[in-house]
Amino acid sequence: MQRILAVDDDKDILEVLQYILEDSGYEVDTLSDGHFLFDKIKEQMPDLILLDIMLGNMDGRELCKDVKAKLETQSIPIILVSASHTISDPFHKDGAPDDFIAKPFDITELLNCIQKQLAA
Repeated sequence: MQRILAVDDDKDILEVLQYILEDSGYEVDTLSDGHFLFDKIKEQMPDLILLDIMLGNMDGRELCKDVKAKLETQSIPIILVSASHTISDPFHKDGAPDDFIAKPFDITELLNCIQKQLAA
């Protein structure tokens, strides 16, 4: 079973994501504080990370760059999620996410995006 790590400071969104993804056959870990991202990755290496851009006092885009910069985590697909941002940097740049979804997201669009990244 494929494991997804959902990172968002909004616990309601995490709850909804966990329900949707588990209902679709994924194992789901959630994290509400980006400061513990690498601890969580070491604990349970995810197959994909859903990462909110606005994480309280942290920027998910910076966390994405950090994950992509480490040899042991750079191959994990990352989908950035945000209600208030768009991705202005090209996806082919170093440290760029593998995809982006705007909030509020369509469930089918989210699942299709996840399937596409896991198949890549």
